[in-house]
Amino acid sequence: MSPRQDIAAARRIVIKLGTGVVTHPGAGVALGRLCSLVESVASIHRQGREVVLVSSGAVGMGQRTLGLHQRPDSLGLRQACAAVGQGQLIALYTQAFAQFGVKVAQVLLTQDDLGDRDRALCVRTTLTRLLELSVVPILNENDSVSVRELIEHRRTQGVDSPALEFGDNDGLSARVAVALAADLLILLTDVDGLHTANPAKDPTARRIPELAEIDETTLARAAGTSTGGTGGMLSKLNAAALATRAGVAVLITSAHNPHGLDRALAGDDVGTFVTPARKSAQRRQIATWAASRGALIVNDGALTALAWRKASLLPIGLVRVDGEFSAGDVVEIRDGSGRVHGRGLINYDASDCRQLAGHHSNEIASILGWRGYDALITRDNLVLSEV
Repeated sequence: MSPRQDIAAARRIVIKLGTGVVTHPGAGVALGRLCSLVESVASIHRQGREVVLVSSGAVGMGQRTLGLHQRPDSLGLRQACAAVGQGQLIALYTQAFAQFGVKVAQVLLTQDDLGDRDRALCVRTTLTRLLELSVVPILNENDSVSVRELIEHRRTQGVDSPALEFGDNDGLSARVAVALAADLLILLTDVDGLHTANPAKDPTARRIPELAEIDETTLARAAGTSTGGTGGMLSKLNAAALATRAGVAVLITSAHNPHGLDRALAGDDVGTFVTPARKSAQRRQIATWAASRGALIVNDGALTALAWRKASLLPIGLVRVDGEFSAGDVVEIRDGSGRVHGRGLINYDASDCRQLAGHHSNEIASILGWRGYDALITRDNLVLSEV
């Protein structure tokens, strides 16, 4: 199956609509474009596919309602715009989808909601139940209380980072796609994918139809932010790196082309398709979704065994334990300098791990008074950063 056929076969799809898709540059609602997209999503829904929308635009809509002619610089004023605009945004979607007999639900999240394991499970349960009820969930970061999206900041994370801060709805949509084990994440924007150069400045720039991976060269092609929004192509590439590393296919394409979403889901050559890695749902959770509760500092011998012999992490390789965690939590694996080499589901509490550090597995029962696993982290519950 070709990558474009893979898109056409996707059953669970997360679609992110940027500010430049939902509104015009002057902060007015792009009603025609939005209604066209709603019609396309309703058609996808009737096909029996599951769709989750992640929509920006609350700040822009609130700005227009409050009569502000420029995007406010004040954090408090932006939060006020978000509070005013979010109600209008979900009302617009509710009315538009109702014309096609589709029910919607509003879900507002902060970055902590997918960073905390228990809260993330609640989010996933809610979204899964809504999909089972044939409801289209419409998500947005809760800008009126969450400040990270509203504060313009320079990203410092690369594609090898195990976690991506929200900072914008690109990151949110990627983490939701991973949490739901989606088949496809579509990032709709105002340009038709990644180009060899900035198409707004270089008329010779060519669209890159497919990426096998997102490396430093790829990231160097991205610059600037979307009009009226906090995300840009770099934000989308970082989100795509997170999602594809967890096994979710990603398509970055324009919402400004007529029937662009329909063409994309039909497998037409539009946008930039980023090929996913192949990982199990469990490994997706470990790599990108679950919050780390602590860290195991291990010796060089253990790192070599993990990387080259595909071994489990045994107590003999443990040097030190940082933090407090319980069995079943996700912990980081670090070397003596603090560099993170991977993450995994721990089989013992932090206090037990401290007692077992540097000992052989056959000593576990005599040290703890009981014996569970021979390994602190078994291989199938371990994801290395290089993977």
